[in-house]
Amino acid sequence: MTSPTEGSRRPIRLADIAKAAGVSHGTASNAFSRPEIVREEVRERVKAAAEALGYAGPDPKGRLLRAGKVNAIGVATTEPLSYFFDDPFARVMMAGISEACDATGAGIALVSAGNEEKLAWNIQSALVDGFILFCIEGGPRLVELTRERKLPFVALELGSQDETVSAISIDNVAGGRLAARHLAELGHRRFAVLSLAFADDSTGLVSPEQVRTAVYTGTRDRLLGYFEELSRFGIGTAKVPVYETENDKASTRAGLETIFASAEPPTAILAMSDRIAMVALEWLNARGIAVPRDVSVVGFDGVPEAATCEPPLTTIAQPIAEIGRRAARRILDFDGTVRRETLDVELVVRASSGPPPSTG
Repeated sequence: MTSPTEGSRRPIRLADIAKAAGVSHGTASNAFSRPEIVREEVRERVKAAAEALGYAGPDPKGRLLRAGKVNAIGVATTEPLSYFFDDPFARVMMAGISEACDATGAGIALVSAGNEEKLAWNIQSALVDGFILFCIEGGPRLVELTRERKLPFVALELGSQDETVSAISIDNVAGGRLAARHLAELGHRRFAVLSLAFADDSTGLVSPEQVRTAVYTGTRDRLLGYFEELSRFGIGTAKVPVYETENDKASTRAGLETIFASAEPPTAILAMSDRIAMVALEWLNARGIAVPRDVSVVGFDGVPEAATCEPPLTTIAQPIAEIGRRAARRILDFDGTVRRETLDVELVVRASSGPPPSTG
């Protein structure tokens, strides 16, 4: 038996199998997808024809697309794929998304890329019913690319006020206030902020102009909450150093080196993520700077690791897993409406915060 692909290299189709086995196209299709309704003799004939022609079976992508729903969610970020596994916030978020998907039998596709071209291709080619966007960085571009797919999507921490985009976020201003109030009430008056990104590809000490023109309003709002509360305690926020990090070890350590080179180093650090805060704890401990005796540290997120680090981290806890569950259900139960939702946060006090060193 000669393969139809010889010479022409045309892919073998189900119609070729049906012709070779002497059955209808529908019967050949049922032999693969609904074998229980096809006589055994006919099934064996179709199977033999498929093996002879080297046919692996119907293309699942084509079948799913014809059905109009693939029962899978794409989770997209501009970060490297390792972000989903390395970042403690991302791991908890993915647990929430997975829980919602498991409840309905839906699958998950992780979408990321090292450059713009690959990101566009990965979003365009992902076989999913909709997207959850991790808008840590590159949020506007993620939204633009996903809109081109014309599939449902929901943005997490979008960092903009675009009312046409479904989004789930937290009250960042309220979270900032809680953290700053806690430390100010303990008696701290010398502060420093280790921030998340205000704009893409930017690190270092932040000017008021950079805050005003921030691309990521979630970062700006956390700082706004810090400064509003510190001002209530008579603390001059213009003198509070704000160091923009990339939420990683290298930039956080660089920020700490800069901040503690000051003639009057801080007694309290407001970190905009638990990841940043835990790097700060390591850095301080390595230099014999006791936490909280010499310096207090408050994080932001409420990841599980914050409770087990040394010392356990005081933090602003957001409902990370619940955000993931709600985002997944938005896609799985999409009804065509745009909804924006803001969830509450809470202060969790642990051993990394205490009164400032005695000046007496």
